[in-house]
Amino acid sequence: MVGKFSSTFAVFTVAVFISSLDYINTNPAIATGYDPLEICIENCALCKKMLGAWFEGPLCAESCIKYKGKLVPECEDYASIAPFLNKL
Repeated sequence: MVGKFSSTFAVFTVAVFISSLDYINTNPAIATGYDPLEICIENCALCKKMLGAWFEGPLCAESCIKYKGKLVPECEDYASIAPFLNKL
């Protein structure tokens, strides 16, 4: 009984692994490469959703364009979003 369970589990694990490889190979982000400008702008939008009126989204996006995505804001890192916060 234990042997049958182990072999079934092994087959299942291999099947999941193979299907995940297929997903990795067809993932558009991996297929097209890493675009820091796109990631920067997406993070600006995410921070705007999280912080609302406290966060200056357009200013963040302008910074992404100006620095070509080299300064990516992280919504939970105060130092990276401090320039885009307002006091309301």
